[in-house]
Amino acid sequence: EIMALDGFNFFTDCYFQFLSVMEKTSIVLPRGQLTHVLRHTFAAHFMMSGGNILALQKILGHHDIKMTMRYAHLAPDHLETALRFNPLATLPSGDKVAAAVGITP
Repeated sequence: EIMALDGFNFFTDCYFQFLSVMEKTSIVLPRGQLTHVLRHTFAAHFMMSGGNILALQKILGHHDIKMTMRYAHLAPDHLETALRFNPLATLPSGDKVAAAVGITP
């Protein structure tokens, strides 16, 4: 759990604002799901903003990276970055593979 320096959760204000908005709408979440929705929304926006998957794993407290990987597809350039750092691209024929998928090593 991420705590602010004063010992309170970082997302306390956000939680109560979200709760207030939810009460004004016709959206009904099952009991206990509000924090899950906020957590999932944070993780999705973190990755869409270019966040690092390993940092997100630590923020969410996931012990297994597989759990965090469900958000990897939301990263703007996740496949391009992976291909750019692919060690196979440095092999003699690797440049052909990289070029075929549109990546310049």
